[in-house]
Amino acid sequence: MGGRVHTVCMPELPEVEALAADLGERLMGRAIRRVDVTEIAALKTYDPSVDALHGTTFTGTGRRGKHLVLSVDSGLHLVIHLARSGWIRWREASPRPTAGRGRGPLAARVMLEPPEAAEQTGAELGGDGFDVTEQATHKRLAIHVVQHPDRVMSIATLGPEPLETGFTEERFAAVLAHAGRAQIKGVLRDQRRIAGIGNAYSDEILHAARMSPFHPASMPPDDVARLYAALRQVLTEAVERAMGVPAASLKAEKRQGMRVHGRKGEACPVCGDTVRQVIYADSTFEYCATCQTGGKPLADRVLSRLGVRR
Repeated sequence: MGGRVHTVCMPELPEVEALAADLGERLMGRAIRRVDVTEIAALKTYDPSVDALHGTTFTGTGRRGKHLVLSVDSGLHLVIHLARSGWIRWREASPRPTAGRGRGPLAARVMLEPPEAAEQTGAELGGDGFDVTEQATHKRLAIHVVQHPDRVMSIATLGPEPLETGFTEERFAAVLAHAGRAQIKGVLRDQRRIAGIGNAYSDEILHAARMSPFHPASMPPDDVARLYAALRQVLTEAVERAMGVPAASLKAEKRQGMRVHGRKGEACPVCGDTVRQVIYADSTFEYCATCQTGGKPLADRVLSRLGVRR
């Protein structure tokens, strides 16, 4: 296994959008009994404290970029960035005692008060809620409690949301022109330029557009139009597939929907050529040489110049 890089299905715009919708059905109108942070390094804010969430009621769930935003009636927001390996796991019953702070994948635990119906019927109290987990050696998950989501720096610096009505082809062209000669793979992933797209969906968008990951961002209008159409189509279809899928199944659904990402060695669904992989840093990307690079394989060393932020 020496040196092999494993594909990780990082939550991106479609999965976080569907996750917010799934949690909305479970959390709206529910009161928080308590919030326990077990991985202290994951908590990025201290004022207000997590204790300020105790006794509040959920009023909304949403998404900003790759961030999950959970709002409560006191005006506070619980903002979670799931990073590469984080996830939300719904819990139907009371949790088992934790082994200790910082051990295992558990980063935080939200416990809910019983719904009013349970109180009225004398049902067993509470126990349900959700866990915030991260299956990774290097912990990057981030939890914030803030007065407004824009108090989170990685939200305040986000680029435009690519599925909003205002993200027109003209606005997309301006983003690409500003990026100049930067490679398009990195531009699509740069959260300061466009929000919510990560490694997997940038692969899928570029494959749908039949464009090399190393293509300069500044490009002729016909190329801009083709890439814009691919971006909107890939993300829209991914959101539609993810909606209604339970949180526990969203990552598996994402993998199944990929055409080239994570499919090294398989046949391209468009032309039948073998999907190729480029390894860089601690990640990978996949592409079809016939569809995207005129049949020319890409060198791994080139992508070392792709500098992006989460």
